[in-house]
Amino acid sequence: MEHETLQQTRAALDSAAAAVSAARQNVETLAAERGGELLAQAAVNPFVFHLAIFVMAIFVGYYVVWSVTPALHTPLMSVTNAISSVIIVGALLTVGISSSGLATTFGFVGLVLASVNIFGGFLVTQRMLAMYKKKEK
Repeated sequence: MEHETLQQTRAALDSAAAAVSAARQNVETLAAERGGELLAQAAVNPFVFHLAIFVMAIFVGYYVVWSVTPALHTPLMSVTNAISSVIIVGALLTVGISSSGLATTFGFVGLVLASVNIFGGFLVTQRMLAMYKKKEK
């Protein structure tokens, strides 16, 4: 009984493997025949790709922030301020690598705004945490 079940399972797996192999061979043949056409059709404009990532990040951020209980908003904002320090790294790279004056100016403005965001966020977080401390009488 068990031997028959094993034989049937093995035969089914063999037929599935043969079907997958045949499908793979067909795809490779099709790609070889019309490779350039398929690649041109499959290519996504980089702007559309980046825009899609930006839109998905907006939705993820919205649902993450609104799913957090109000008591955890302060630590969450503190962490996001720390994460935004990545912007400072990007701005420093832009200022250091750029060869045009416009890119340097935008990099400097980005650096200043990110610094204000980070340090202001930490000050607000500190003030909010101080509100939860018990007052001495």
